[in-house]
Amino acid sequence: MQIEIRPLTHPECKIIWSINEEGLPGTGKVSEEEINSLLDFSSYSIGAYIEEKMVGFVICLPPNTEYGSLNYAWFNQRYDNFLYVDRIAVSVENQNQNIGSVLYEHVKKQAQEMDIPVTAEVNIHPPNPGSMRFHDRHGFVQVGVLDHGEKSVALFVYQE
Repeated sequence: MQIEIRPLTHPECKIIWSINEEGLPGTGKVSEEEINSLLDFSSYSIGAYIEEKMVGFVICLPPNTEYGSLNYAWFNQRYDNFLYVDRIAVSVENQNQNIGSVLYEHVKKQAQEMDIPVTAEVNIHPPNPGSMRFHDRHGFVQVGVLDHGEKSVALFVYQE
């Protein structure tokens, strides 16, 4: 299986949204329009493709955009520079094929070239044990918890 990695484009918002929907609640619910805005804010967004079909994606943001996420704001208040993983998702039919790991290796390489940490969050409530294991396996360290009432997240940083 050959995985091709390439930058995401605005015309792909519908498939990005569809893959994101498959990952709920872990990926966080957004509209197609919000995906489009995330791509505008993004400094690094890539998709994984098998035989020209998108099977996964990651959208990363730099600090200090107008993105309104409380989790993103938490990192903005504490770090001068970072590559924030807003969302990473793999289509249900392509999970457990190392695609998420391939995407994260590209993100970590990009951050290493920029000499900045990678930041991310994972749901604690509702629980997302698969994502917790995934981030642990990729060397992320928990640096905080943010409680939103009905939702809470663990905040992670990776720096090589």
